[in-house]
Amino acid sequence: MLNVQISSMAQPLDIRPLLDPEISALLAASPVDIGAALGSITNESVVEIRAMFGATPPPPLSDSVERTDYPVPGRDGVTVRVHRPKNVTGARPCVYWMHGGGLVIGDSKMDDARFDAWCNKYGIVGVSVDYRLAPEHPYPTPLEDCYAGLAWVIAQAGELGIDTNHLGIGGASAGAGLAAGLALLARDRGEYSVAFQLLIYPMIDDRQVTVSSTWSDPIWSPSANTFGWTAYLGAKKGTADVEPYAAASRATNLVGLPPTLIAVGALDGFSDEDIDYAVRLRHAGVVTELHVYPGAPHAFDTFGDFTAVSRQANRDMDEWLERQIQ
Repeated sequence: MLNVQISSMAQPLDIRPLLDPEISALLAASPVDIGAALGSITNESVVEIRAMFGATPPPPLSDSVERTDYPVPGRDGVTVRVHRPKNVTGARPCVYWMHGGGLVIGDSKMDDARFDAWCNKYGIVGVSVDYRLAPEHPYPTPLEDCYAGLAWVIAQAGELGIDTNHLGIGGASAGAGLAAGLALLARDRGEYSVAFQLLIYPMIDDRQVTVSSTWSDPIWSPSANTFGWTAYLGAKKGTADVEPYAAASRATNLVGLPPTLIAVGALDGFSDEDIDYAVRLRHAGVVTELHVYPGAPHAFDTFGDFTAVSRQANRDMDEWLERQIQ
């Protein structure tokens, strides 16, 4: 493992002067300080914060993609949202997706715009799983929800028009952490195989012992990260009792995992753990592509066309995905 641990005497880096100027300007102009809201999240305020994010107006979507929600049998309240382009026939490649939100907020609709673009551009079927959230549903419930959703999708592949030989998984932030755990779980249970994993700034290390984990990221701060992991793992957070399926950085055996893309901002609090994971994947013989974007904090790709670095990141992810499904 890379030497990325810190001593108790280390002083956190002030990343604000290092932020990409376009990102800094957008953060300064935002009427809502997302980082402050998430940084103060508690068990008492999490429901209110979920409602705040849920009230965000949905993005405009095309009418060329069908979106259908299906219940996952045996998982109370868990659904999968299937996106399928209307103008394609036959079995299509599939991306099975887990949304972000620190394991405590968010839902499957968060990625409607992502799949609207990918379905239209590549003719794929997109599936986003609405897993249950911590702290009401701690580990392993969210991960098992994702596993059950994957199992259902594979079982229904014929009806859904999915080519299971080209079925990959992915996610952003906590969703990417779930995807990394799901890849490990699928490998070890041996019931299902996945063709690739697309991990966008994955949340994969509950220990918070790296240098970057101390940085005051303007979107997802160390205090927000502590809350998310504690909500998910409870008293086990940071101890030796955490399974690799819960926090993929804990995994010591990465052999046999699918081709992987990891994309992360250089100023993201997750950057050290993500870079380390990419290196260890490569050492385990996994085909791995790593992109680290200068001046970028957490969730920078969501700025879309408003910054050059987010445009570049989204191009890189799109091009990698296209190579996987061809």
